[in-house]
Amino acid sequence: MDRGSSMSKATQAGEGRGGLSAQEFQAKLKTYRLNESEYGLICDLLGRDPKGIEWALFSALWSEHCSYKSSKVHLKGLFNTSKRVLQSFGENAGVVDLGEGERVAFKIESHNHPSYIEPYQGAATGVGGILRDIFTMGARPIALADYLCFGRPTAPRMTQIVDGVVRGIGGYGNSVGVPTITGQTEFHESYDGNVLVNAMAVGLFRKDDKVFLSKAKGVGNWVVYVGAKTGRDGVHGASMASESFGADSAAKRPTIQIGDPFFEKLLIESCLEVMKQDLVVAIQDMGAAGLTSSSFEMASKGGVGFKLHLDQVPLRDSSMTPEDILLSESQERMLLVCEPGQFKALSEVFHRWNLDAVKIGEVTEKKTVELHWHGELLTEIDPDLLVENAPQYKRPYKQLGPQNRVSSRQAWVDGLKSAQGAKKIDGLLTSLLRDVRGTSRKFIYRQYDCRVGAATARGTSDSVGVVRLKDSNRALGVVLGCRPHVMRLDPRVGGLDAVAYPAFELALKGFEALAVTDCLNFGNPEKENVMSEFVASLDGMNSICAALEAPIISGNVSFYNETMGKNITSTPSTGLVGLRESLDHLPESFFTEEGQAIYVLKQPGFVSGGYAQEIATGTQNAIGELDGRVVGDFIRGARQLSKAPQVRATRAIGKFGLAYALSRMCLEGVGAVIDHEGLKLIRTDVDQAALFEEHFYEAIFVVDGKDTTAFEDYFTAVRQVAPIAELHRIGRTGGTSLVIGSLLESSNKDLKTAYTSGWGENFESLA
Repeated sequence: MDRGSSMSKATQAGEGRGGLSAQEFQAKLKTYRLNESEYGLICDLLGRDPKGIEWALFSALWSEHCSYKSSKVHLKGLFNTSKRVLQSFGENAGVVDLGEGERVAFKIESHNHPSYIEPYQGAATGVGGILRDIFTMGARPIALADYLCFGRPTAPRMTQIVDGVVRGIGGYGNSVGVPTITGQTEFHESYDGNVLVNAMAVGLFRKDDKVFLSKAKGVGNWVVYVGAKTGRDGVHGASMASESFGADSAAKRPTIQIGDPFFEKLLIESCLEVMKQDLVVAIQDMGAAGLTSSSFEMASKGGVGFKLHLDQVPLRDSSMTPEDILLSESQERMLLVCEPGQFKALSEVFHRWNLDAVKIGEVTEKKTVELHWHGELLTEIDPDLLVENAPQYKRPYKQLGPQNRVSSRQAWVDGLKSAQGAKKIDGLLTSLLRDVRGTSRKFIYRQYDCRVGAATARGTSDSVGVVRLKDSNRALGVVLGCRPHVMRLDPRVGGLDAVAYPAFELALKGFEALAVTDCLNFGNPEKENVMSEFVASLDGMNSICAALEAPIISGNVSFYNETMGKNITSTPSTGLVGLRESLDHLPESFFTEEGQAIYVLKQPGFVSGGYAQEIATGTQNAIGELDGRVVGDFIRGARQLSKAPQVRATRAIGKFGLAYALSRMCLEGVGAVIDHEGLKLIRTDVDQAALFEEHFYEAIFVVDGKDTTAFEDYFTAVRQVAPIAELHRIGRTGGTSLVIGSLLESSNKDLKTAYTSGWGENFESLA
């Protein structure tokens, strides 16, 4: 039985409702976003009706956003350990060991609902929040990345939303001084009323840096509030993020937080300084549900109690009530525990950075959280009741088999012929380059400072961001994943691909994928089809994570991404970090000079009509299956091949297939000629569909033209790692056009014009 189905006898009988009438009771449930079943469970746990401030506490910590009550039963089965993992679920961020004294903390989180309501502040505070998750652990933030999904350019407010989100990310990240080094942006009608804004941050622990946790300890230690003052912004924000949008979404604007990146910079430096001086026992970001979540979670994890004086909390508005103070999600705040004898030194550091550092309570032996207000005891409650006893729902779902399979490729051949019509194939290619789904994202990434900190080796114009590790001189790779069009094809394949494709991109640059963080963006979990896709995608992710030995070590779940009953595309976005021994011979992603040999590395077994088919016909089909173990071996082989000294450039062949990937490689001015015989080696049927269908997985390798024999010999050796991979030479670089057999010829100039003009054609005011 679901724990959430429990209900006290008094409640079942229509009594015991805190003296409220039936109408008042229902209104209170609505205000605090609780249902009658959950109210009954609260009564059972307390042995009485909730009173006063307790309504707000349960509302916040039992929200979907904080408790994961619809997903926890499935998340328990995730692959989350390896020899490198130092910290996994349960803390602010995951931590992996890079060796040589270096470790990294990283995490990705959503700020979807706030960014739709108030784009600039929603996105900005998403960046601020994920940064705090990193430096709360004791790591200095070194990189940011963002995963964005928008609706159609013609959708209501979409231009305003795109503009606000991009400016919000840049405005906060640039000001706080952390480089945004990579990102991914998608467009689809399913995001018209509910955009996705997922922010990832990476932090570095150097040799002598200590990892800090949120587990409170030490009876008699002080509970200290540090950072900016508390205001009314963000009150009930966690609960708001745990429900679907309706016609009144604009009315939720008061629940949006307001950020200040300059305060965040002060907070980063002051927190890292007191950590360096070992003045901190435990520390937690005041994120979702603010002081409520940080205090109750710290006490629960430590098995201790807190005695808190809410009237001691620094306020921007003196009229705030205890409930406002507890639920405020004002930004740039931390809660920490320190020894009384260390408080003077700690407070001096924060005051020097012009930040508050105020004792608001102490750690107690009795495992209860006492909340006091001007001498009045508001409640005394076991923190485990709120943190560990939220209902865990086993939402109905179906086990999904393979979706949208066909027996032959004729399904997409006919569709692309129809879409092409009287146009030449080069016209179809340039139309995809102009399409908002395939055009340049330069408008977005040019607003981000990707070089601040002087450690970025490969920035926002590439899908793989690269940071130089200053102590060891090794390279850290960061990449984002999840192709929503693959999720629409098949959610299990889409989940597998959300890890496999970015891991493949890392491998093509010589990086070993070490670990994964995920942001599971889905619609209403109370709908069976949504939960079915959720479970299927997790199964796919798990299979490839285990095969790669790249565990999922942090992340979050964002449910209720629907508006007026319409769900988004299920979108389990991911962030991966990878390690490379040096920056030497890091392959480019474009053709660099004439006379180079072009090869395609491929893994047979699964092919789809792809995104081009979906755009042409509104649907996708596929042939074959994906096996996580086989894909994992292939990715390892690709990584070894990318390390061949003859390799000059590499690129994964992804959305829109071979022609689109080759055209992207021509944009720096060097063309390519793909001969007919070479094309036949990688495509059984040489037709227009062959240029746009998507094979899972393929990559272009560009090799020094004088060293092809050595490269092919190197592949023969690597093939022992990936025994069923294929490598075929298909052409050469040179000229000022892309020529693919007798099927397509388009000048580099026309390709670049299409690719760079498409954004302005879709967002005229943002060009």
